[in-house]
Amino acid sequence: MFEAKGLITPVVTALTADEKFNPSVYAEFIDRLIAAGVDGIFPLGTNGEFYAFSQEEKLEIIRAAVQAVNGRVPVYAGTGCVTTKETIEFSKRVEDLGVDCLSVITPYFVAASQDELYEHFSAVAAAVQLPVLLYNIPARAGNSIAPATVKRLLVHKNIIGIKDSSGNFDNTLKYIENTEPDVQVLAGSDSLILWTLMAGGTGAISGCSNVFPELMVSIYDLWASGDIAAANEAQKKIRAFRNVMQMGNPNSVVKCAVNMRGTPVGPARQPSNCTDPKILKALEEVLKLY
Repeated sequence: MFEAKGLITPVVTALTADEKFNPSVYAEFIDRLIAAGVDGIFPLGTNGEFYAFSQEEKLEIIRAAVQAVNGRVPVYAGTGCVTTKETIEFSKRVEDLGVDCLSVITPYFVAASQDELYEHFSAVAAAVQLPVLLYNIPARAGNSIAPATVKRLLVHKNIIGIKDSSGNFDNTLKYIENTEPDVQVLAGSDSLILWTLMAGGTGAISGCSNVFPELMVSIYDLWASGDIAAANEAQKKIRAFRNVMQMGNPNSVVKCAVNMRGTPVGPARQPSNCTDPKILKALEEVLKLY
């Protein structure tokens, strides 16, 4: 079974000033992340603004990520769409691009029951050969995958686990404790990385690792070496930055911080491009702490 583990970066998508994909900066940034020790690269997650691109743009971005990674770490590609039909069609196209795992978010905007979510993910899993990592982010998508539904879905052997970005640690615990022993649960909330690992999770998909890759990698590495106290100190260091993230669209704030730290990944696509002077001032102040 494919192992979804370690500290994985949902890499921000580099754009030019006029909001076009910038493959050269994207490749350079991926090199920087891998050199910092991340265990996976994840194009087109929430931090990659998957919602902002056409399907053809998404394919270009994923191709560029695979080429830049060049087999050094696994590549996780976000392929979830609103409808089951589109998710299957897009996932099958992405399968041919050399990625290692598909990350499939819940359908968004449309309200879906647990039975409908089960049918949706079952159909996707049956249509593809690659490992599938479910993605739960109810605050942004409007739907949450219940632990009982995850357990039902694990009958599909290529559904390997779930990224939980609910921010609800009890929900994460239920995924770990109430599904199957070999389920792979990854923290999607950066403030819960260490606690998820200690509870039996396998890793994290960390938006903050775009900004502080070495620090975020150290949380996982220190935990893996048994130095829980040091891992906890590393975990606590991101609180000040996390507080600023909550002042605006979190992934736009992350992208702005990457620019401020010297990598010209460009703007987020409008309408959310982190231009609020209060947020910019807060970022300037908090980045002095790192």
